[in-house]
Amino acid sequence: MNKETLLDNLDKIHTTKMGVVRIKKNLQLSTDDVVNYCKNKILDKNTNIYKKGKNWYCEIDNMRITINSYSYTIITAHIL
Repeated sequence: MNKETLLDNLDKIHTTKMGVVRIKKNLQLSTDDVVNYCKNKILDKNTNIYKKGKNWYCEIDNMRITINSYSYTIITAHIL
């Protein structure tokens, strides 16, 4: 699958309540809208998007966002 598959399904991207807490903490964000934050990062033309196994990985600005490729759930995000 190429990155267009992820971009075509951007509206399906979501996370869990625990995911919000985890992503906010890991990226040291002040916003509670972590899904929108992540979507904006994914849409950036400089984002490196690739699929490995069952997950999509989106890397930009020294961070990696991990998204399940079947459910489009943001699993986590980390500073690299």
